[in-house]
Amino acid sequence: MSRISGAIHEMQTIEESASRDQWVNRLHPLVKFLVTLFYLVCVVSCGRYDLPRVLGLALYPFVLFELTDLPLGQALCRLRLVLPLVCIVGIFNPLLDRRPGAELLGFTLTLGLLSMLTLMAKGILTVLASYLLVATTPVEGLCAAMRMVHIPRMIVVEFLLIWRYLSLFMNEVQKTTEAYRLRAPGQKGIAMKYWGSLMGSMLLRSIDRAGEVYEAMCLRGFTGDFPSGRFPGAGRRDLVYLAGFGAGILFLRLFPVLVLIGSIVAR
Repeated sequence: MSRISGAIHEMQTIEESASRDQWVNRLHPLVKFLVTLFYLVCVVSCGRYDLPRVLGLALYPFVLFELTDLPLGQALCRLRLVLPLVCIVGIFNPLLDRRPGAELLGFTLTLGLLSMLTLMAKGILTVLASYLLVATTPVEGLCAAMRMVHIPRMIVVEFLLIWRYLSLFMNEVQKTTEAYRLRAPGQKGIAMKYWGSLMGSMLLRSIDRAGEVYEAMCLRGFTGDFPSGRFPGAGRRDLVYLAGFGAGILFLRLFPVLVLIGSIVAR
């Protein structure tokens, strides 16, 4: 399987996961969006050296992975291109700040190392929380939730169209690369002198496909906005989820759970 085919397969797998008939998937999209947004704010607002508090907040995605039956290993594999970029953010901090910060198992951790680990943990947790939201909420529900919190219409529609038709563009790229390989057997990659013509060909086909898609959308009643009125209001189960997970996240943010557990064990 080529890289493009693998990317298309992963997108389809995420969409199938979001369409599963599970209790988390059936929750109101606005509730899941607000809980995820609150979690991201709590994670990002932690101090730059507050690694135990950030690690305590990791309990939320791990619990949600268990409740949704989503494999954590597959999630990390699908995010393999994003997570390294997130971890690189603070990679030079240990060299810039060598002041002693904390003791761990007899080793002295510098403030630069603490800030680097904290930034890495924040990035990994925010990416995992966003993945959980996308993997348990169909894109239509996610767009409806964004419109309910008054995110600008243009941003929501652009997000919907990019997500919906990204796989179509990748299919066009796959067809082009396969056609080139059939005409140049045994050659690794695409010769640089053909890059311009191939990109121009894909651009022209994409423009034609976009025109056809837009005409089909207009025939189906598209008016430039995303209709969110077809989603009913939140029920009792949704409010329980919002209150329960919101309170749990707030508790993890206010109290360093790992420090509390360590002090209890030390006694």
